[in-house]
Amino acid sequence: MSLLVLARKHRPKSFEALVGQPHVVKAISNALQTGRLHHAYLFTGTRGVGKTTISRILAKSLNCETGVTDKPCGVCSACEAIDAGRFPDYIELDAASNRGVEEVQQLLDQAVYRPVQGRFKVFMIDEVHMLSNHAFNAMLKTLEEPPEHLKFVLATTDPQKVPVTVLSRCLQFNLRPMAADTVYEHLQQVLQQEGIASDDESLRIIAQAARGSMRDALSLTDQAIAYCAQQLRADAVRDMLGLVSQEPVFQLIEHLAHGRGADVLHVAEGLRQQGISALSVIDEMVQVCLRMAVAQATGLQRDASDPHPMAERVLALAQVMPADETQLLYSMCLHARSECGLAPDEHVALTMALLRFLSFRPSGEAEKKSPESAQPLPVIELTPPAEATVAATQPSAPPPVTPWVEGTSAEADRWIALARQLCDEQRVQALAKELALNTQWLSEDGSMWMLRTDKSTLNNASNREKLQEALAQLGHAVSLRIEVGPVTQTAAMRMASEQAQWLEEAQRTVLEDPYVQKLMREFGARIVPGSIQPKRKDPSCSTKDNSQA
Repeated sequence: MSLLVLARKHRPKSFEALVGQPHVVKAISNALQTGRLHHAYLFTGTRGVGKTTISRILAKSLNCETGVTDKPCGVCSACEAIDAGRFPDYIELDAASNRGVEEVQQLLDQAVYRPVQGRFKVFMIDEVHMLSNHAFNAMLKTLEEPPEHLKFVLATTDPQKVPVTVLSRCLQFNLRPMAADTVYEHLQQVLQQEGIASDDESLRIIAQAARGSMRDALSLTDQAIAYCAQQLRADAVRDMLGLVSQEPVFQLIEHLAHGRGADVLHVAEGLRQQGISALSVIDEMVQVCLRMAVAQATGLQRDASDPHPMAERVLALAQVMPADETQLLYSMCLHARSECGLAPDEHVALTMALLRFLSFRPSGEAEKKSPESAQPLPVIELTPPAEATVAATQPSAPPPVTPWVEGTSAEADRWIALARQLCDEQRVQALAKELALNTQWLSEDGSMWMLRTDKSTLNNASNREKLQEALAQLGHAVSLRIEVGPVTQTAAMRMASEQAQWLEEAQRTVLEDPYVQKLMREFGARIVPGSIQPKRKDPSCSTKDNSQA
């Protein structure tokens, strides 16, 4: 005698027994009660969430001998025949293996005949997205205006591949992946009916591994029953699925919280030698980090309603690891999961993620330095070049430096004019030119000129030396001392202001031109923003008045 697997043996026979899809059950039940039945239904969702099951229950509701009802009796000949798969008026077509136009045409040829035994014919096409384009086109007319005795039920795991012409002709229901708690509760009922012992943790592991699919959960339960010899245990289920137990995960997080790198590597190596999947370790760490973050966000209080057996351990870890480090570890685990496919080995990605956390983890020991303790940037002074200065053979003490203050407006204007002259005559190039244009006059003390710039990257010895040599060529044999700070009057600022003024004048000149005004008035012409530019020989340095547009 062959064994009937749990997924088939415990397939729901009525809407009341269906779990995890209350929004679909409510809509279809109300339609059956009020008689507002659509001619075509489309059920979408991942595998094992109840698409085919709902189709069969709907077929029983339409053909039950008690009448059209949302609660089929399940004992009449029609209900029993549909459950057994031998009802002549309920036809299932697997589009994955019958995707051609010939198979669909054979199905549609039966649509013109009235039901043999039931009240309605029900055509159920599973994985409908696998049909060819010709097959879809062949069924469009019948799908839009079927006979009164015909109902279409379509099911797919990939609705994006279904043509919109088909979607628009159907009443669409999206079946959601089932929550782990819903799967856990259903597995408890199934195993209780089967008389098989199990602990809560083993069922929670299966519910989590099913990832929203009830059929996958029941299939894993079948496998676990065989593996555990009729008694499900958490450790055996983990071994069967290749999952890691929570104890080494807790050890890893605890070592990470205390910064014990050697212990972290020891535990990680032990997991590798045991053949534990690195992905399962990462997934388990993500789950623990989630629970830790929730505990930290809710005040580190134990929730009495939390059934998780490791809740106390999670709470203890949440008290040891700061909240910001919990978030950091969570992010590191997510990145490690994506890196597993790129690393030469999954455990390499896991180990690097753990070491990366230790590297980026705040130490908590280094004190932040106050701004007062920061050392000022050294000021480098350059002497004027020998060919442009009078030789000074006797050393002399440097003159006292007066406080640096901004020079007068006349002095600032003279420096700006001098900087632009250096640029116009091409005595400075590249970065030295930028330094000249972006410095502000402060003061002078004999042969020492004091300037300021806000471009710290330009203020280096090479650029200062080139600028000093160019000034010497104009008869200014001086030493330059340049500090870094905010500036308000530079040649670059002056030229930008002049450029904006010239642009405004050029735009005003064009707009006041009678011919332009006539074009705008009679033909609705408009001036493209940015298309008016003043005519200038050199927009970066020229000192000549080139405001002509």
